[in-house]
Formats: sequence, structure tokens, C-alpha cells
Amino acid sequence: MRVIAIDGPAGSGKSTVAKAVAERVELPYLDTGAMYRAVAYAVLRAGGDPADEEFTANTARSMELDVGLERVMVNGSDATVEIRGPEVTRSVSLVAANPAVRVELVSRQREWTERRGGGVLEGRDIGTVVFPNADLKVYLTADPEERARRRAKEVADLDYETVAADLARRDTFDSTRAADPLAEAADAVLVDTTGLSIPEVVTRIAQLLEERS
Repeated sequence: MRVIAIDGPAGSGKSTVAKAVAERVELPYLDTGAMYRAVAYAVLRAGGDPADEEFTANTARSMELDVGLERVMVNGSDATVEIRGPEVTRSVSLVAANPAVRVELVSRQREWTERRGGGVLEGRDIGTVVFPNADLKVYLTADPEERARRRAKEVADLDYETVAADLARRDTFDSTRAADPLAEAADAVLVDTTGLSIPEVVTRIAQLLEERS
């Protein structure tokens, strides 16, 4: 089973890079962040409070979830757009800090990968928790200003200052949470994507994988 783990903070280019890498090396791709967003979406849609750990954990355990390349289906509904909205974005770090939610989703991520014989997975704990023995671990980063500019382009209804403040808040929350905090694995290769094009980053990762083959 061949596994590539790509971790890093929001706005570092993980999703775009991981999709391109998966296509290049012909492996399936999984956006694990979308899974946590899907839980937040399901909780909010049910009228729950993401801060209610038991309700949120039960929602994660019982939900039907299908994260594909183009669509994210939650309990039979297409939530692709909604999981990227501001309400879910404000809640997702809280959901991701829930230990029971993490146990459930890590189990699903491992099952997904084993069923497909490998994959390119991106998130915040893939190389440290989900697949500590991955064939290749990459930690993507970028200057905070660059990350905020990228994210502001993705979310049309939020300005740069709002996005930058939200990224700083999420960085602090994600890196200091008790359950599986955002961290660079000791054996990960650090790739700073500031000023680099997507093809340049993808080529760098593909070369790293070839070196380990």
C-alpha cells in the first residue's frame, strides 16, 4: 500500500497540490479536512452546537459520508458548497478538536485508504497520527500573508483582513489543541510554497517520491 501524507496549515496549498500529485502518481486522493467540515455541517444542519462534544461525536459516528473528487455527500445531500461556507469554517476547528470525532474520522480515513490500496491524503495529522509510516510525508507551508491572499480568493464574500485574522486564530487553535495537534512530523520534508506555482510544488513532491522508490 502506497501512502503520501501531505500536512500543513490552512492556505498552504494542500488541497490543490494533493489533487495534482494524486493525478500525477495515479493514486486516489482524500481531503480529510472536508470530512471534519462535513461533521460541522451535519451538526449545524441538525440544529446542534459544535461545542457540544457528545452530540458532535454521535453525529460523526452516525453520519453517511462520501468525500469524492468533485462532491461531498453528507447523509445523502450534496454539501460540497455548504461545507466551505463561513458558518462551517467558524466551527470546524472546534469540531476537529473533539477527540471522539478524531477517533471516528481517523478510522474512516484508514479504512478508505486500505480499501483503495493507498492514496494521497492531506490534512493536519496524516503523517503524525493517521499514517505515521507513510511512504512520503510532506509538510507544506507558506508565509501568512500569502496564505491569507490565497484563502481570500477562495472565499469571495470575505475580505483579506477577515481571512488573515481567521487563519491566525485557526493556526493557534489547531497547533495547541490537545487531540492530534497540527505538527510537522519529524521525518517530513518541509516545502515552502510561497512564490511557487502549483506545478513546481507538484514536481518537487513527485521527485521526492521517486527518490524513495
